[in-house]
Amino acid sequence: MKTLVTGWFSYELYGATAGDIMACNLVCDWLREAGHTVDVALAPPFKGGVDWRAVNPQDYSHLVFVCGPFRDSEVARELLGRFAHCHKSGVNLSMLDPIEQWNPFDLLIERDSNVAVNPDITMLSQAPKVPVVGLMLVLPQNEYKDRGRHKMANQAIQRLIASREMAVVRIDTRLDENSTGLRTAPEVESLIARMDVVLTTRLHGTVLALKNGVPAVAVDAIVGGAKVTSQAREIGWPKCFAVESVTDEQLQQAFDYCLTPEARKLARECTTRAQSRLLGLRDKFIAELSANPVAG
Repeated sequence: MKTLVTGWFSYELYGATAGDIMACNLVCDWLREAGHTVDVALAPPFKGGVDWRAVNPQDYSHLVFVCGPFRDSEVARELLGRFAHCHKSGVNLSMLDPIEQWNPFDLLIERDSNVAVNPDITMLSQAPKVPVVGLMLVLPQNEYKDRGRHKMANQAIQRLIASREMAVVRIDTRLDENSTGLRTAPEVESLIARMDVVLTTRLHGTVLALKNGVPAVAVDAIVGGAKVTSQAREIGWPKCFAVESVTDEQLQQAFDYCLTPEARKLARECTTRAQSRLLGLRDKFIAELSANPVAG
């Protein structure tokens, strides 16, 4: 038995969602458990499957359409007609036409129709979670003149992102104009605090991450090091790198480290030391002002 699994991911730019792909993977698992050989029909930008318009329909005994809204349409009839000899199943579909009026499937397990409602099958999905990563990149800083290598630093971070799967959340720390829709300092910090790791070329990207116990991979965009490097050294955070010498391998190793419990423990320790010293500076500030009141 050989089955072709199709869905809106089988059509280019038909709005396939993460839920569609999760449902597809789950149904493929079910089919393999049932002893079927499985092909998945994929269209760009998805890769690795087959083109349902190019394969030989006679190679398949079963056709499954997975997930999403489904109705009597030219698109649906073209697919169903090409594989008319197959046993046809619809799984996790929202049937837009009344079942009595149109149901082309030999087996229908609908998500919802005019006669039944079932839980969305993605509730059974067991896909592994990936790290949620905050990304804060600095713009060129003219005050550093010819020492600035901001593009180089940001590109190093982008190569790290491209090297593995992660859910990247762009976070803009600017508040006079914010490109990510954040409006206040608490909004910025609250978002940073919920990350698993932060990747940054910004000083406050590093500081606010560590303050909230979130390990950071930082690249100082200034040749010779500037405020990012100075701050990392002062608080004892080791995963800060010089733009002129950092390698992709170093960044990948740092990222792996930042996902460990040891890294989170060190981030908290750095914050504790920094806060202890800052309380002393606060006391000094208050004492100096109290000892020198404004005359008159």
